[in-house]
Amino acid sequence: MVSLDFLDDVQRMNKQQLYYQVLHFGKTVSSALMLWKGLTVITGSESPIAVVHSSSMERAFHRGDFLFPASRVEDHPVGPEIVFRIEGREVPIVHRVLKIHEKQNGHRKFLTKGDNSVVDARGLYKQGQHWLEKNDVVRTARGFVPYIGVVMILMNDCPKFPCAVLFLLGLFVLVHCE
Repeated sequence: MVSLDFLDDVQRMNKQQLYYQVLHFGKTVSSALMLWKGLTVITGSESPIAVVHSSSMERAFHRGDFLFPASRVEDHPVGPEIVFRIEGREVPIVHRVLKIHEKQNGHRKFLTKGDNSVVDARGLYKQGQHWLEKNDVVRTARGFVPYIGVVMILMNDCPKFPCAVLFLLGLFVLVHCE
């Protein structure tokens, strides 16, 4: 059974201490939001980070790896691993470029494949699409940190997980900031 002793601590706080705790929590949340917005500006993307959600890239990246993308596709040549979006899919996909189809006018199209997949990724593209266009490519992957993105996967897969994390952070603040 969960102990609710922290409620006694809250009741014993005077108004000034309670306001301090609320402000401290608000400062933490706003700092995280500012960091996110800063990354959005630096990378030029509404989704400044990429987390590997499946095992399709298992040789290079594992589920939960946190990817460092290049700032913009326009600023960098398309690398071996790209992050791309498919119309109708919420989460960007990370795959390796398998083939590049370049026309005389310089227009390029890409075919991708996960390292752990047997076939190319055309089955993931929208119906009737056989190649990715440059505007489908969000950015190029430049580096990664293993398994840090597991927290983000938990937040997507378990809707109650963020509430539990906020609850535990609140408890931590109450207990350690007296």
